[in-house]
Amino acid sequence: SSGINAEYGVSLEEYFRTTFEDKLLVKLPEREDEHLTPATRLLEKRREMTEVEQALNAQKEEFQMKMESIQQRREELERKEYTLKESLLKFDKFLKENDAKKNRAVKKANVERDTKLQRMREIEALSEEAKHLSLELELQKIKLTKHMVFQKYMDKVLEKADEFSENKDAISRYDTLVSTHMHLLNREGDNQDRLEKEKANLMKFVEEKNNDIMSYNNQLANLQMKLEVAQSAAVKWESVWTHIKNTAARQTLLLGRIKMATHNLFMLIHKQMRTKAEPSETTEAQLQKIQIYIKDLTEIIQETEAQGELENYQEMLANKSLTSTTHHKPKISITYFLRKKKSQKSTS
Repeated sequence: SSGINAEYGVSLEEYFRTTFEDKLLVKLPEREDEHLTPATRLLEKRREMTEVEQALNAQKEEFQMKMESIQQRREELERKEYTLKESLLKFDKFLKENDAKKNRAVKKANVERDTKLQRMREIEALSEEAKHLSLELELQKIKLTKHMVFQKYMDKVLEKADEFSENKDAISRYDTLVSTHMHLLNREGDNQDRLEKEKANLMKFVEEKNNDIMSYNNQLANLQMKLEVAQSAAVKWESVWTHIKNTAARQTLLLGRIKMATHNLFMLIHKQMRTKAEPSETTEAQLQKIQIYIKDLTEIIQETEAQGELENYQEMLANKSLTSTTHHKPKISITYFLRKKKSQKSTS
């Protein structure tokens, strides 16, 4: 109740103020006799206080009853609110569960519908396949009926052939031959492809070689022209070479004659000089010595001609030859003058 009073304190104060303001503060009726004694006035006041307290107590009891009724109603409302909340929670839970069940049911229905559609499609496909298989079975039966002739033929072959004991042996042999035949066909196809490639390469090679041959023919023609030019030039140069060889032969012969003459002249000079010749000397050295000898001889001749010594000497010899015929005639040679010339050169 203290909590309720604290909660409704303001309202109670306002309630008492508005309710009892007019009742508690009742103005006493003015009396005509204003000349009352104090005791009478005190009694009057006490009576009024008693009435006010009674009225206040009655109001308190009424208010207390109303508060208790309000409290009961509040508690009842709280119970109803709690019950309502519980009901709301249960109802919300029920709705959630119901939604979940609904969603699961919808999903399950969708899955079942998809599964049903898939099964229907599978049934249709299997039906089509069954129809196809039935048709294939009929065709195989017809084919089997037609191929019974081959079965009979194989049976007859097995009866007559000792190589095969069962049909599967002959069929295996046939499969082997077919496989070998296919292998040979593939190999033949590969060989044909290689042959085509080789033909193409051969044609390309022949074309290239023809181009090379044409190029070589052009080169050969050019070389043939150069050969003809070279042959004509060779004929010309052969004639020149023949002329050179003939000229060289004449020059060689002339050179041999010159060397022979030089050697003979050289030996003659040494013989005149009465000296020994060296056989290892070359033709040039011999010519140099001959040149020196001729130069010296020329100088001697010039000197003798200039001074007249030779004439005097000859006259003296002539006189001596006349006076003394019995004496031995001295040999006069150029060697004497050369030695004399050498002695003069060495003296000078």
